[in-house]
Amino acid sequence: MNRRVFLSFVTLVGLTLVVLGCGVSCKTSTVSKTPTVDRIQQRGTVLVGTTGDYRPLSYKEPETGVYWGFCLDVAGEIAKAMDVTVSYVPTSWPTLTADVLAHPQTFDFAICGITITDTRLETMDMSEGYLGNGKTILCRKEEAEKYTCLEDLNRPEVRVMVNPGGLNEKFARANLPQCTLIVFDKNEEIPAQVAEGNADIMITEITEAPWYVQTDTRLAAPLLDKPFTRGQIGVLMRKGQEDLLEVVNTTIRQMKADGSLKALHEKYGLQYAY
Repeated sequence: MNRRVFLSFVTLVGLTLVVLGCGVSCKTSTVSKTPTVDRIQQRGTVLVGTTGDYRPLSYKEPETGVYWGFCLDVAGEIAKAMDVTVSYVPTSWPTLTADVLAHPQTFDFAICGITITDTRLETMDMSEGYLGNGKTILCRKEEAEKYTCLEDLNRPEVRVMVNPGGLNEKFARANLPQCTLIVFDKNEEIPAQVAEGNADIMITEITEAPWYVQTDTRLAAPLLDKPFTRGQIGVLMRKGQEDLLEVVNTTIRQMKADGSLKALHEKYGLQYAY
């Protein structure tokens, strides 16, 4: 069975389940009269929103403009399932929700290490998880023994740096009210800011911290095995794209089943949680 026939079958099954599940109320469904997957295939490319600032999940090389990362490899597999190419559309953490919900639509889905949360699910759709995640810290290696728990960070003398508008800032404001909080625009530059002494702590994720520890010997992630939170990362999109959501979920399930998702974790040094 070729990809396009398989995809048509998956889309038909997904839409049939939607219709059976909502019955008469489907007259007011948000499903587009032109299924999203059909429009993507007619276009020949899937538009993927990504921040390009989150190594090793989504990064845009400043000199070449080339995108790479774990999440973008997953996006590539989703594109293959639809027999289309990928075109990346820049977004940012402060504008992510607005960009997903924008009219006219700027991209088909967003992928860049986005945590699945109830708040996001109230207004948008998210796929099944494809990467486990959790909040942790980066600090200078020589100070690693100072930080053993959240309380050690929640002090006025501890300068905590976060990127604006995302869950890192939200976490810091909610859990570290006594620290000296510094909001720094460029997420990818915060590890260097910590290493150079311009901040003491970076609030980050267990997916991101190992990359910076491996690439900058001045840094440490002393609480990597004891994250403050636990969660899942998924693909984010506007509601009303049930056929696309089904393709995304089917691709993720297939990657889990055939071992390719685990292989991607190993490629980027990420812990496999499935």
